[in-house]
Amino acid sequence: MDHLIHRLLNEEDSTILREKLLVNEADWEDGRKTAGSHAAKVKNNQQLNRNSSTFIESCKYITSQITIDPLIKSFCLPRKIHGVMFSKAKSSQGYGMHVDNAYMKSGRSDISFTLFLSKKNDYEGGELCIQSTQEIEEIKLSAGEVVFYPSTSLHAVKKVTKGERLVCVGWIQSYISSNEDRNILFGLNAGARGLLAEYGQSPQLDLVFQAYNNFLRRLGD
Repeated sequence: MDHLIHRLLNEEDSTILREKLLVNEADWEDGRKTAGSHAAKVKNNQQLNRNSSTFIESCKYITSQITIDPLIKSFCLPRKIHGVMFSKAKSSQGYGMHVDNAYMKSGRSDISFTLFLSKKNDYEGGELCIQSTQEIEEIKLSAGEVVFYPSTSLHAVKKVTKGERLVCVGWIQSYISSNEDRNILFGLNAGARGLLAEYGQSPQLDLVFQAYNNFLRRLGD
């Protein structure tokens, strides 16, 4: 599994956060300020000022929600959540194909995430496009749903043609830098927990959890 789609916020919490982010137009600035030299050429959106009180409070909230979610923890094995941004794009705005910098001022980018905050029907276009070996997958999620995908992927945001797209994006520095190794560990952990839920603890399952943790210890940074 190269990416994980998961509901992080319920509808009510998504609405409260969305209204909070949009209350002060003066807090928003040109998104190219945080882009690298290449990405700035294809980036056309707005971002919430990171010094604003709205950003600081909202960033802490999203980071805490990601940190406590057991499925996300199993999939990402997060060591550090960093570089969080709130971004919005209006009609004709988007973000051309690019790859995220491997090392940012805030940390290494192993996993990228996009949390959708606008309702699907409130805008047209704005799909997150992730390029794989043979195709480009287009992702447009409901408000409160998040997608995690490898930062090594080429990706883009299609131009918005109507309405406004509001998202939260950020990066995770994982304890396991390899996407392939993380996928193996995720499958092993998910299978073991499924057996535990269905059959209960056993000496055989203890050995599986031992192997998982020792494998994690061996591969980790």
